[in-house]
Amino acid sequence: MQMENRLFDDLARVASGALNTLGGIKDEIETRIRERLERLANEMDLVTREEFDAVRAMVAKARAEQERLEARVAELERRLEELAEAASRRPASPRRKAAGDEA
Repeated sequence: MQMENRLFDDLARVASGALNTLGGIKDEIETRIRERLERLANEMDLVTREEFDAVRAMVAKARAEQERLEARVAELERRLEELAEAASRRPASPRRKAAGDEA
C-alpha cells in the first residue's frame, strides 16, 4: 500500500512538472509568434491605426475644402456669366465705338 502511494505521488509530481513545462512552452511559443508577426508587419510597411486615422482625418478635411472651393468657383462662374450677359445687352458706348473704329 505504501508503495502505491509513493507511485501516485511520483506520478502526480511528474504530471505537475509536465504541466508547468507545457505552460512555459506555451508562453514561449506565443511570444515567438507575436515577435514574428510584428517583424512581418514591419517588413510589409503597414501603418499603425493612429497613422491611418490621422491620414483619414486629413483626407476628410481636404475633401471638405475641395467641395467648398468647387461651390465658390461655380458661384464665381455664375456671376461672371451674369456680368457677360448684362454687358452684351448694354448698347456700346460711343467711346467704345470710337476706339473700335480706330483699330
